[in-house]
Amino acid sequence: MNTKQQQQNPKSPTAANFLIASRQCELMNLQYFLQMGKVVQSISNLVHGLQRERGASNVFLGSSGEKFAGEREAMILESDRLAELFEQALAEVQEALTAHPVSSHLLNHLATALHGLQQLPALRAQVAGQAMSTAEATEAYGNLIHSLITVVFEAADTAVDPSLAGLLVAMVHLMNGKEFCGQERAVGSAGFSSGGFDSALSKRMTHLVEAQERCFEVFVSFADHDSRALWQTLRSHDRETEIERLRQLGCSVGRYKTLDSGLADRWFSLMSERMDELKKVEDAVEGSFHTRCVERFAEARNSLAHQETLIASLDEQNPPAQPLLVLCDSGDDVRSGEAWKSEGVGQQFGRSIFDLVQEQTRRLQQMTDELQSAKEALEDRRTQEKAVLLLMEHRKIDNNEAHRVLRKLAMDQGKKLPEVARALVSMADVLK
Repeated sequence: MNTKQQQQNPKSPTAANFLIASRQCELMNLQYFLQMGKVVQSISNLVHGLQRERGASNVFLGSSGEKFAGEREAMILESDRLAELFEQALAEVQEALTAHPVSSHLLNHLATALHGLQQLPALRAQVAGQAMSTAEATEAYGNLIHSLITVVFEAADTAVDPSLAGLLVAMVHLMNGKEFCGQERAVGSAGFSSGGFDSALSKRMTHLVEAQERCFEVFVSFADHDSRALWQTLRSHDRETEIERLRQLGCSVGRYKTLDSGLADRWFSLMSERMDELKKVEDAVEGSFHTRCVERFAEARNSLAHQETLIASLDEQNPPAQPLLVLCDSGDDVRSGEAWKSEGVGQQFGRSIFDLVQEQTRRLQQMTDELQSAKEALEDRRTQEKAVLLLMEHRKIDNNEAHRVLRKLAMDQGKKLPEVARALVSMADVLK
């Protein structure tokens, strides 16, 4: 199209239009995560509240209603307050989520979590009437908690900024590890209160300990420095040594005929304290995520403004015979100049639109490369869940047994869990 035609049709798309739109898209994604940060924080608080409620409900059921009746009622009120805050945070971002959806999986898991919260009064009524076992209550609360954690997992999968994706990967694996810790608290309480662990209960505890460690390993790989420091402080506490000693009692079937039922209260207290400390680490990760969101949004907004200024200085409608250059002021604003350089936008003199497009392409590719490890961690978790579902379906076993089978396959083959899970899923795809 020649210059005259462009002047007659000023709305014709140009490279500059789409270059600016690319930057605007990044800015919108960062703004979305600024809003989603409130939802993630509210989910973290709600999950912790439900875990505390579940713990009190387990003690209440295990004692035939003689213990923790008052504590349980107080925790129900707190969970309801936290659920209301979650719904408020979700309402603030609902328009952005539904008008410009970024993930159908995320929306579906939000629907699942909200439906689960609607079923909570019925679950509580069953617990109050002692119409269910501690195992059934643990599973019911666990399903709701899992649906909430999965929302954070799906949010992490939509992040395009590597630093934000990494922190969300750390967050979701810490939350999962903490949830396994809560389930271990329930299993240990059941074993100690009954005076002994049968084979099934011991295997369950062993599985939960191993599952926690896998989650915490991923967390450490992606967490920020301050959160890792808090984690190390938690791990070095004297409480951990006592927990390990009690774990050995629970996981050593046959070595101990009977156990002091009084250990149940000590176990519950230690594990509850541990979960509260894990929540502090979780809060630190969430704080780092929010801070990074604010920083990246400000950087992206400034970068967009700089690029708009650069492009405005180009006269694309009257191209000269030689390649057109953007003339940049290299005056006293050193900070702005450094910001442009760091974004690959401009360096003292001379950029053409082609240069700017190429630099944006390189920058986006670098971001994609840096995202790879976070995406792989998310994909590993998703694949393992698929493998577990396949084992449950084909062997007619429950979730716990399917996890055990997957671990045994990995040990027998001398491979890592993600490798075995991928092989199982691939084989199932071939046999369909």
